[in-house]
Amino acid sequence: MPAINASICTRYIPVYTSYMFIQRLIKSLNQHKVAYALVGGYAVALHGAIRGTVDVDLVIGLEQGQFRQLQAAMLALGLQPRLPVDADEIFAFREEYIRNRNLIAWSFYNPANPLEVVDVLITEDLQKIESVTMSVGRQKIVVASIADLIAMKTKASRPQDLEDIKALKRLL
Repeated sequence: MPAINASICTRYIPVYTSYMFIQRLIKSLNQHKVAYALVGGYAVALHGAIRGTVDVDLVIGLEQGQFRQLQAAMLALGLQPRLPVDADEIFAFREEYIRNRNLIAWSFYNPANPLEVVDVLITEDLQKIESVTMSVGRQKIVVASIADLIAMKTKASRPQDLEDIKALKRLL
């Protein structure tokens, strides 16, 4: 039996693990009827720019039912909210959280696997996002358009966002 090259394992296992998590995440979102668009680093990468990231960023519709369904989808995956608030509280106090607490995302994590993190942007509404459907393996994933990614990243204007904007503009 040939020896396994450890450097290959350490390089590719995190990528495979992330790929499998996204597959499970999208399946759970679909099962719970959550309308979403993938945004952030993974969306940038799916459009063709080289980008490393750990967390998965999503935008959903700003409706109470969507918040509840999203929460159910996350809990079904074993993800827990970072803050001790539930879907109804996030929905009811969203504006206050944004304005007074500078909260831009409702974050979920897996206590058993720190690579499984989902941030749901509460400052954006899916209804205002243009998206495209992409195939990743046999899974269809809804991804924000390049133009909308550029717009969101321009608002955020962090150093990584500015680099993403340059990469996305090159893709256009």
